[in-house]
Amino acid sequence: MGMNIGSNDDDSVISAINTTPLVDVMLVLLIIFLITVPVVVQTAKVNLPEEVNQARATKPEDINLAVDAQGRVFWNELYIREELDLLDRLKTASQKTPQPEVHVRGDQETSYEHIAKVILNVQRAGIAKVGFITIPPARN
Repeated sequence: MGMNIGSNDDDSVISAINTTPLVDVMLVLLIIFLITVPVVVQTAKVNLPEEVNQARATKPEDINLAVDAQGRVFWNELYIREELDLLDRLKTASQKTPQPEVHVRGDQETSYEHIAKVILNVQRAGIAKVGFITIPPARN
């Protein structure tokens, strides 16, 4: 009964996979899922709105304001020279029933200052509905 030193019989490669670490990791993941699932399921019941993206029909009485790259304001196709003239026109339009919507089309190169002035005049005139006309993104 002695030890065998220098023998190559014990140095063979072991091809069996040790599954103990795998079972440990799986048990930890199972415990985490068991703890977090009840928290996720218990939420307040809320009726979420459904998104409907429909193209709106432009009514003839809607006001289309365009602001070009230089900051000039156009009422439909008519150039408005003075800011006070724009405000007077908007106040007159705000007296109509039903009140028209204002659609603002701003050039991509227009500074925000010019658009903000138009919105401020719309607000001062008392018009409630203001929208921005943009180009929709391309569908892929």
